[in-house]
Amino acid sequence: MKKDLSLAFHYLSKHIVQYLLGLLSLLLVDSVMTLIPRLTGQITDGLTYGVSVGTATVPMTMSDVTPLALRILLCGILVSLGRFGWRYFLLGASRSIEKEMRNDLFTHLETLSMRYFNSHKTGDLMAHFTNDLQSVRNLMGGTVITTFDASVMLIMVLYSMFRFVHPRLTLFAVLPMVIIILGYARFAKIMRRRFLEKQEAFSELTDHVQETVSGIRVIKAFVQEHFELAAFARKNKNTKEKNLGVVRLIALAMPLLDLIIGLSMLISLLYGGYLTIEGNITVGQFVAFNSYIGMLVWPMIAVGECVSSMSQGLASLGRIHTILREIPDISDRPDCRRDMVSLTGNISFNHLSFAYPDTDNRSVLEDITVSIQAGETLAIVGRTGCGKTTLVSLLERLYDAPVPDMVCIDGVPISQIPLQVLHDQIACVPQDSFLFSDTIENNIAFGMDAPDHAAIESAARAACLHDTILSFPEQYQTRIGERGVTISGGQKQRTAIARALVRNAPILIMDDSLSAVDTDTEEQILQQLQQLRRGKTNILIAHRISTVQHADHILVLDHGHAAEYGTHQELLDLNGIYRDLYNRQQLEKQLHQDGGDGV
Repeated sequence: MKKDLSLAFHYLSKHIVQYLLGLLSLLLVDSVMTLIPRLTGQITDGLTYGVSVGTATVPMTMSDVTPLALRILLCGILVSLGRFGWRYFLLGASRSIEKEMRNDLFTHLETLSMRYFNSHKTGDLMAHFTNDLQSVRNLMGGTVITTFDASVMLIMVLYSMFRFVHPRLTLFAVLPMVIIILGYARFAKIMRRRFLEKQEAFSELTDHVQETVSGIRVIKAFVQEHFELAAFARKNKNTKEKNLGVVRLIALAMPLLDLIIGLSMLISLLYGGYLTIEGNITVGQFVAFNSYIGMLVWPMIAVGECVSSMSQGLASLGRIHTILREIPDISDRPDCRRDMVSLTGNISFNHLSFAYPDTDNRSVLEDITVSIQAGETLAIVGRTGCGKTTLVSLLERLYDAPVPDMVCIDGVPISQIPLQVLHDQIACVPQDSFLFSDTIENNIAFGMDAPDHAAIESAARAACLHDTILSFPEQYQTRIGERGVTISGGQKQRTAIARALVRNAPILIMDDSLSAVDTDTEEQILQQLQQLRRGKTNILIAHRISTVQHADHILVLDHGHAAEYGTHQELLDLNGIYRDLYNRQQLEKQLHQDGGDGV
């Protein structure tokens, strides 16, 4: 709780001037508001008893009423200006804090490692950016206003009631407030727990919707709409129940609050009327006191609102703070080589062994030793799940090797290379060719500091994509759907290849990125790569022998071990795993050709 509040004060302190101006405006409003009952009370007494002129008492005239009425009018003007002021400053500051916190949250998420995103769902993270930030904004804006306004109004009204009306009457009238304060202390604890449950239910619902929309093609293909609808209905019902849990609590508390407020007003009417009849207070004081009681209704109601919004805001603040406290697994270390600004491309894996976190130390890679000189091409083949992608993930430092010098570039352990330099000097085409809902040109230029159409077109030609783009209605300005759903798998892969090539990085990694293109297009792309990437280091991961056969070195992985290593011909001569894979693919190719000829 204290740490969460310290986070709130961190953002609040940046807008302290706005908060001070807003609170001063609020103080002005409350001060002026407490004057109005006194002025109406003076008019009431003047009309009832007359006004004193010297030693005589004479009936009140319009000349006596007018100054008091003008003062009430002036109070109304000041209240209007003050209300504009506190809304402008306080609500404006809360909106600014919401924006800054959203920016900081997004920035921090970008620094977190893959482990975090592997264990946290997208929908849950989205809920932090929507519902949770909205609750925090209410905490920093509306709740601050309500708390300050209610506290100041309570103090000023009670002072006016004690000072200008009757102390004992005031004491009897405010006794019910003690019950409110004690009751809401318990209410706050229950409300915070229920609101946390509500937010978690909303996160699950958001995640389910996001996942369903992303996988709608699969759902339709397998005719699973009714099952997904049933699953959504369950999560939607759970969200409804959790929301109703909050609503029921408020529905119980508010009528009780109204009852206590009514009791307070009844006491003031009965006892105040008695004091007026007995002559202990004037009619004007009785009218003023009842006006003050009406003004006390707001602080009493505000207690409930404050407790509710504060419970919700603090719960959401805690959820956001949990993310902001996350420490990236991968970051620049103290021994980082700040003098390194570029890489040549000499890569070495030295007795590399690796197991993913939280997998009971089950090794994915075991004792891998491979060296690649700058300008060479290494191909990696092997069965699914043998560790190919893990190997290049360690090179990109998406995960850290157990021992720093197990993975080195240019003779330097990658843990000592600044992350900015490492990622800038490695271009990667991942297995999942993720494209953004944007134009094709912007997708290709994603990694460029300054988009250059000539360079973009050159990269598209190298990826055998240029002619395809020209066939689209808007060519390079054609917008593709979310995750590239409006283009084919092969077009997505070639767009991702063009995006990597346009960076012209010293190291290029292609992780099974030609699997969706036909063999003729694959051959053309590989020929283009030989020309464009001459003198630069390349790592190709593939299942097709045709993709890797011209590589300088080929590494065959089997269950995380380096089973075979050499050139295409050397591996064929070994008559091992590679030869078996080659024979199978040749047989498949022959069968395909025979079948085509038969047709």
